[in-house]
Amino acid sequence: MKLKEWGIFGLLGLIWGTSFLWIKIAVQEVGPFMLVTFRLLFAALGLIAIMLIRRQVMPRDRKTWLAFLFMGFFNTALPFTLISWGEVKIASSLASILNGTVPLFTIVIAHFWLHDEKITLGRLAGLIVGFGGVVILVSRDIGPEGLSGDVLGQLAVLVASISYATAITFSRKYLRGVNPLVQAMVVAIFADSMMWIVTPIAENPLHFPALPGTWFAIAWLGLLGTCLAYLLFFTLINAWGATRASLVTYIFPVIGLMLGIIFLQEQADWRLWAGSALVVVSVLIVNFDKIFRSAPAVAPTPAPASK
Repeated sequence: MKLKEWGIFGLLGLIWGTSFLWIKIAVQEVGPFMLVTFRLLFAALGLIAIMLIRRQVMPRDRKTWLAFLFMGFFNTALPFTLISWGEVKIASSLASILNGTVPLFTIVIAHFWLHDEKITLGRLAGLIVGFGGVVILVSRDIGPEGLSGDVLGQLAVLVASISYATAITFSRKYLRGVNPLVQAMVVAIFADSMMWIVTPIAENPLHFPALPGTWFAIAWLGLLGTCLAYLLFFTLINAWGATRASLVTYIFPVIGLMLGIIFLQEQADWRLWAGSALVVVSVLIVNFDKIFRSAPAVAPTPAPASK
């Protein structure tokens, strides 16, 4: 548990914590498929540029490339599109609650898929506490009409969460040790290639972004929310594992409320402090559970021989 990894965790939460807002802004003008297509285009171009500068060696085995293809669909193209489509129909605050189920799905999938990430009482308790914190954080933005809103929109975000959980666990199992830059670049390229095939069919006629605000939102989502974020996320999965890395989704509502207080002069109330405290406690429980179980046993000190 290095300080660098905690820094990555915090920065990733900060970047992705703004994503729901920028998605909501962008889908006011363009369709969700077009949004994801251009978002991934920005991301792929940024990652290719970094790749050319770093001159990273590409893998040659077929198994790794098939794994990249799997990740392109389940970690990127499918969940990005489902969340963007879902936010057309539901509030971004409700989307963040549903997205907060990623760690809960991840711990179940990882239990059956990974030999070193079994469900423990401590981990499960930590994840439930954290999800409770997420619900408290966004509860002031969700009225009765929000919770009973469009069912398909809610279902889309929930399926995206399952897709993320599957991909995170898959990456830990089959791409462990693969350079994060290579993984991020190839996954983004594969995902964007899929979107350029699907988008003209799903959104016909095509409506390209024109407003400066929309372009800014797409650029932010592509260069920061995908290009940089993927480099950080794949690094974190390699270092921390699937369940612990997925905890970053609990930080999103905290960041959203903090931004509202700083830039929109919103008032901090008990929900911010209580929800944030539960999220912090959740992260600590899950991480210290790992430390406790991996700590070597201390042998008892032998009693001195009697004379």
